[in-house]
Amino acid sequence: MTAPLTPPPPPRDQSSHEPWQPPGDPGNPGDPGDPGAGHPAHGPQDSSSGQSDQDGPGWKTEVIEAVVVTVASAVGGVLLGVLWWWLAPHVPLVGDVVDKSWVVYLKDSEGEQAVGVDGTFTLLAVAFGVVSALVVFLLRRRGGVPLVAALAVGGLLASFIAWRLGVWFGPTKDVLAHAKAVGKGVTFSAPLKMGAKGALLAWPVAALVVHLGLTALFGPRDPEPVYLQQGPVPKDGYGAPTA
Repeated sequence: MTAPLTPPPPPRDQSSHEPWQPPGDPGNPGDPGDPGAGHPAHGPQDSSSGQSDQDGPGWKTEVIEAVVVTVASAVGGVLLGVLWWWLAPHVPLVGDVVDKSWVVYLKDSEGEQAVGVDGTFTLLAVAFGVVSALVVFLLRRRGGVPLVAALAVGGLLASFIAWRLGVWFGPTKDVLAHAKAVGKGVTFSAPLKMGAKGALLAWPVAALVVHLGLTALFGPRDPEPVYLQQGPVPKDGYGAPTA
């Protein structure tokens, strides 16, 4: 007579150690030995909507700020034009009658007043460019492509407005009529004229250079990258991860 055989123990669930299991499968989330135990696996999520929500308002805000900077620069161009008309040296002209015809000529043929007109505009435009770049940097330190483009476009637009406004405020372009009005041999001022059109670039170039320098020296820095440990996590004798 033989003793009854003890029934074999039920097989343990080895789903997480099956050889046919594809890599990356979290296995049985209820297995205590599984690193992902108690944490349900999540599939890839579409973050395009969230990213769009973050980028959309940001870009809209930057575009609005760029428009404000451009308009403010254009308003500053009015002040630049008035200052140029007020501070620029006057080129003296004299009218005379030759053979019953009026002629106009320079009173001082060796004078440098015409060069001073361009120099005055250039110096004033550089000062306005520096101030505009400083104000934009103090109000918005993070900068951005739209703001930089607004500084360039706004500065060029302001220079053009200042040039045309200064010419309009200055003496009339009809020098013959002006000479006849003041009389023969009387000195009068020539129309305000810009000989070097490159002076129109003084404001935008100065603004870009100053803003770039301020951003490089005092702008916000990107955070240092965090390097995560690569490879398997060390474990103790009981299988728990060590610190």
